[in-house]
Amino acid sequence: MTNAKCFVYLLTDGKEDNYVSYSEAMLAGIVAGAVESVLSTPFELLKLRNQVGSVKLMKAADPANITKETFPLLSKLLPGYVPDIRVWNSTVNLLSNLSPKHPDIMGALKQHPWMLTGSGKPPLPSDVQGPSRVIALEGWGALWRGLRPGITRDCVFGGMFFSTWQFIHTAILTWRAVNMNPQPRKLEEAGPVSPFASSLAAGFSGIVAAAASHTFDTAKSRSECTVIPKYIAMERRFLKWKAPGMWIERKTGISPADRNVLFRGIGLRMARSGIASCLLVGSYYFVVDQFM
Repeated sequence: MTNAKCFVYLLTDGKEDNYVSYSEAMLAGIVAGAVESVLSTPFELLKLRNQVGSVKLMKAADPANITKETFPLLSKLLPGYVPDIRVWNSTVNLLSNLSPKHPDIMGALKQHPWMLTGSGKPPLPSDVQGPSRVIALEGWGALWRGLRPGITRDCVFGGMFFSTWQFIHTAILTWRAVNMNPQPRKLEEAGPVSPFASSLAAGFSGIVAAAASHTFDTAKSRSECTVIPKYIAMERRFLKWKAPGMWIERKTGISPADRNVLFRGIGLRMARSGIASCLLVGSYYFVVDQFM
């Protein structure tokens, strides 16, 4: 290659060839995964809430209607929650010994619905599905709940997928170049990888990436199925509540209570990711070869 051609080639992409290293492929996959996670988290949360709500058991009476008639404010702050009358009566009895200076203590207590929950458990995710209900109960920030485990999952998946795919691609070209006579000076001269080999490489890369990122996928799903009303989040800020667990669990958004379930379904996710990646790449090459 002459100096002029080499100079022009360096101006195009900064390299003398189109070889992509494993670290470059991993870095590109990490960046792509982070961008995808930030943009798709609200849609994934709403999708998961709708899926959970679709399997909700039918009840004879609609609890939402009962709550709206008895406690109108409670129906807005805690959708789908049915007040526990025993807890309510116990609260009133505990406060009955105080000086009744308030003109309407019963009405005042109804303005604080968290006193009626008893156990302090928030509503079920099946009761908070639509965007308006999520925003009204949990705030705008709830649309990005599970963002930290989601970013970690997609960064790990993207980095492992593209770096593994690049490794297999380079290995195939290297094996082909060794058997060529004369041997090519660059891997690109060994010829393109066949569509079938690329599909298998993508499928194997999907399996590896799914196995590496499955724990964060479980943590993200568990986080999105947790309903945290705004008043609970406010109390946590006032009390300076710190998330439990080790530092890596706090950074990645994994709850210590989920340690025993993080690997559940890993085989199914690996199979799904491998088959989907293989069919996606194979179908792409087939359409390009047949119709383009």
